[in-house]
Amino acid sequence: MVEFLVMKTIFVKNVRIKGTDQVFVELVYDETLIKKIKLLPNATWNSRERAWVLPYSDTIINDLLTAFKGLAWVDYSQFHKNETNPINLLPKLSPERKRDLEIFIEYMRNRRLSESTVKQYSSGLALFFRFLENKNPELVDQKDLHNFQKDYILKNKFSVSYQSGMINAVKKFFAIQKNKKLDPLAIEHPKKEKRLPQVLSKEEVKALLNAHQNIKHRTILSLVYACGLRREEVLNLQLEDVESKRKILRINKGKGNKDRIVPISERIIEMLRQYYLAAKPRTFLFEGSQPGNAYSEGSIQKVLKSAVKKAKIKKPVTLHWLRHSYATHLMESGTDLRVIQMLLGHGSSKTTEIYTHVSQKSLENVKSPFDDL
Repeated sequence: MVEFLVMKTIFVKNVRIKGTDQVFVELVYDETLIKKIKLLPNATWNSRERAWVLPYSDTIINDLLTAFKGLAWVDYSQFHKNETNPINLLPKLSPERKRDLEIFIEYMRNRRLSESTVKQYSSGLALFFRFLENKNPELVDQKDLHNFQKDYILKNKFSVSYQSGMINAVKKFFAIQKNKKLDPLAIEHPKKEKRLPQVLSKEEVKALLNAHQNIKHRTILSLVYACGLRREEVLNLQLEDVESKRKILRINKGKGNKDRIVPISERIIEMLRQYYLAAKPRTFLFEGSQPGNAYSEGSIQKVLKSAVKKAKIKKPVTLHWLRHSYATHLMESGTDLRVIQMLLGHGSSKTTEIYTHVSQKSLENVKSPFDDL
């Protein structure tokens, strides 16, 4: 009897994120497929869309067909070449500008800037060079930066955050590498949208954290909420970061390469003890199938998605919602704003103040004029 291999299907479509054309790749959870897509340059996981994101290129479909040949079908019926992409109309980087870019990248890495910042700044500077048709940096002046904003960024209606990233990259390069100060001429900038953080109720959080029977899954989600951790922070935790006698959790190299400590309760410590006895991790607090290797982003997203479904929560919950909920619930219980700022690792209290806008406590005493009618 002949057995036929039923291959999985990968779905590909065009998207536009922060003014940049990119590609969404949706695939079922499969370790082989995930390992393959991670090998593609600049592949990142988008938890909100539940898809892998790749930079747009005219060869992306051929790249995917080659990568997944014999492993999965590639359905690109929703994909179309973007002939009108403004980036495609710009000339390629010259060898001289590529060298300038490499030196700038080396400088940023030597300064220990995060890889996300290196990626953002290098792509922004490359775009600026291409817009100027590889003009010699020694000849670049403020008028060039002004034209870049007016004739490329604003003309193509890129987002405010995208605009800021591009301009900051150019300014930093010329200030450091060319000892030249470039400031864009006055341009009317659109106001950046201010979105409130998404918060779960305590009842929803409890249902979510109790959804899993698996001690590892329950512990990792509980720790994220109990300490207000970012995804990278919980995945990078090592065994020695838990100081049970002092009842603190040490977070090394959080956002902005900042260290901080947060308190952990006896209840969480006991949960961690039970988890440790069951899982026996070697290096990282939470490890994947290979001992000594950190738990993956894809795995924790799968754990969260399953918990949301089991808890019957009809909201597009992301892992960061647990951090938002931690901060908001602290505020509603009367914790001082400065303390919350320290626990979250915020550099400015203004960042923490956003939680005052979603705190139920700040609204519960407000009486609607409707009630006096």
